[in-house]
Amino acid sequence: MKITQTTDYEIIAKLNKSVHDLHSELYPKYFKQYDYEAIKKFFKSIIHNDSFIFLLVEDNGEALGYAWIEIRKYPENAFKKSYKSVYVHQISIAETQRKKGYGSKLMEEIYEIAKNKGIDLVELDYWFENNIAKDFYQKHGFKKYREFVYKEL
Repeated sequence: MKITQTTDYEIIAKLNKSVHDLHSELYPKYFKQYDYEAIKKFFKSIIHNDSFIFLLVEDNGEALGYAWIEIRKYPENAFKKSYKSVYVHQISIAETQRKKGYGSKLMEEIYEIAKNKGIDLVELDYWFENNIAKDFYQKHGFKKYREFVYKEL
């Protein structure tokens, strides 16, 4: 198994299908059906943004998953001190390859990137009913420090 940084937006768009399908199944009001061409176009438009990093996990030459992370810089203001974080936008592992340690290896790589950049905070969010993500991140020691709530009118 190897993890590398990538700018291959086509493979990221293909690997996005499993996480996108889960989101559209759980929250059809908010998520469109998976559309490879539209998602490929989106990733193509952001893949070279300096604040984003895309990690690709491969085993025996086969792409199995990815992580999309962002280096965030929060400026000081009247209320808060400045700080940096590594924000995890998405982790997606092919459905047939889950529970084999690939997601955990991606997380270890994310922690290493944070440490190498002198950042001691990794942040993320997930949709509340996404129990796969909730269980995975709890296993990795993530804790709530804010809650995002809503009310439909």
